[in-house]
Amino acid sequence: MNSTESDDQTESDDPPVTYADIERARKRLDDDTVVKETPVERSSSLDEFVGGTVYLKMEHLQWTGSFKPRGAYNKITQDVDRGVDSFVAASAGNHAQGVALAAANCGAEATIFMPKNAPQAKVDATRGYGGSVELVGKDFQETMAHAQAAVEETDAEFVHAYDDPDIIAGQGTLGAEMYHDCPDVDTVVVPIGGGGLISGVSTAIKHLSPETRVVGVQATGAETVHESLDKGMPVVLDEVDTIADGIATGGVSELTLDIIERNVDEIVTVSDTEIAQAILLLMERAKQVVEGAAAASAAAVLSESLDVTDETVMPLLCGGNLDMTQLRTVLIHALTERRQLMRLRVRIDDRPGVLEDISGTIADYGANIHDVRHDRSVDDLDVGEAYLVLNVETSGIEHANGIVDGIEASGYPVEDIARTN
Repeated sequence: MNSTESDDQTESDDPPVTYADIERARKRLDDDTVVKETPVERSSSLDEFVGGTVYLKMEHLQWTGSFKPRGAYNKITQDVDRGVDSFVAASAGNHAQGVALAAANCGAEATIFMPKNAPQAKVDATRGYGGSVELVGKDFQETMAHAQAAVEETDAEFVHAYDDPDIIAGQGTLGAEMYHDCPDVDTVVVPIGGGGLISGVSTAIKHLSPETRVVGVQATGAETVHESLDKGMPVVLDEVDTIADGIATGGVSELTLDIIERNVDEIVTVSDTEIAQAILLLMERAKQVVEGAAAASAAAVLSESLDVTDETVMPLLCGGNLDMTQLRTVLIHALTERRQLMRLRVRIDDRPGVLEDISGTIADYGANIHDVRHDRSVDDLDVGEAYLVLNVETSGIEHANGIVDGIEASGYPVEDIARTN
């Protein structure tokens, strides 16, 4: 992957999407009631973590909470001008909202097929923007099949989330914006699901600044690009497993793989734990609430897989539609990883006064017990013994270690089972 043509490409091997396509899309979207220019902010906190200069491109503040209206408007406005008045799409959430909003703005109808496990907030928002929602399929691939079957039975136009040059050109307007926000950027970091976003962004960046490094990020549980590049064809996963539902497509297309191979310099993967930690860090330090797909780019910058020391780097925060239930799950996971939440199991003699003794020790360390239970029906316990299981809130690792040491010093065997399981 590089910014120049490979040896087996010829001058006649034109790219499937050009910067001229992106410029035409910019003119169609030159209305801040359709697509607005989103801000860029320097993050001095992230600077310290990575040893470089970090600018956050905050596309999660776009209409609908993600970049998706860019591509959707670019395609739908052209189709409506050709007489199309009904559209169908498949989406885990963000593309759904972009299509619903674009169609409504153009006076057209949109039916959106979404997975049954799509976040409720994204389902409600899609309906709120005027889309008709059909919940089908256990994952994106299955939902896509339902949507494509529905198109064959109607006169509607299918709006693919990424496998469409007009969609890619629309997303490319974001890349042009990122360059103009920071012309001296050394590295841009872009999440990859189906590849439409990075295809558009990389096309713009490599035209305007060929020396800028373009890095793509995938979640470990939805990684397909490395293998696809190795095999020279898209690889599709049977199942995906990641909290970053916005990039859980399970595969790229031939079109987006072609553009990734032309323009993207590096692909890294990040785990769900790294994504969860990035969500929490962005909330704490940047005061920004983003979804897993967006946090993946920050997670990559923070990871050991990507070195941006002494560079100016721009992670793309591509979406902010984080379901509150998922946010709770992410925060519990991230706080447990930091040991700001502990689940302690203490072996005790089951007699009066023991719980008071242990809770007093924890109180002496200034920690809060969230909840507690007794486990008495456990094989390895002797008669008259029990386990106390306590969920304890701490200020961090040192505080947590002190509490464990204090309980042990009081004569009680204890382990942090949230840490060992």
